[in-house]
Amino acid sequence: MEAKIIIGIRKDLDMGKGKIAAQASHAAVNCAIWSMKHNKKIFKEWESGGQKKIVIRLQNIHEIYALKTQCEELGLFTTIVTDAGKTQVDPGTVTCIGIGPAPEEMIDIITSKYPLL
Repeated sequence: MEAKIIIGIRKDLDMGKGKIAAQASHAAVNCAIWSMKHNKKIFKEWESGGQKKIVIRLQNIHEIYALKTQCEELGLFTTIVTDAGKTQVDPGTVTCIGIGPAPEEMIDIITSKYPLL
């Protein structure tokens, strides 16, 4: 079984490439730390499998919260990233969602319909 992390980035915010990279990194780190503490088995599978991360494009905050709800219904860990507001977006702006790590078969049920960033 291969595990991966999905990171969904809001495209309506018009963040620069560096900002997107930073926000995606926050999501990936949050997901990794959570799994290391709460689900060591899936963390080890994800880590030994190359630490796969896929970044998808979400249209807006509504898609982030809809995706969060679907993931939680399947028992997948999610993390919502909010920005400090020091550069390109206002303080507290939700910029992205991190999902997993989780088995690819499980996570793909929900996220495969979204385009890659």
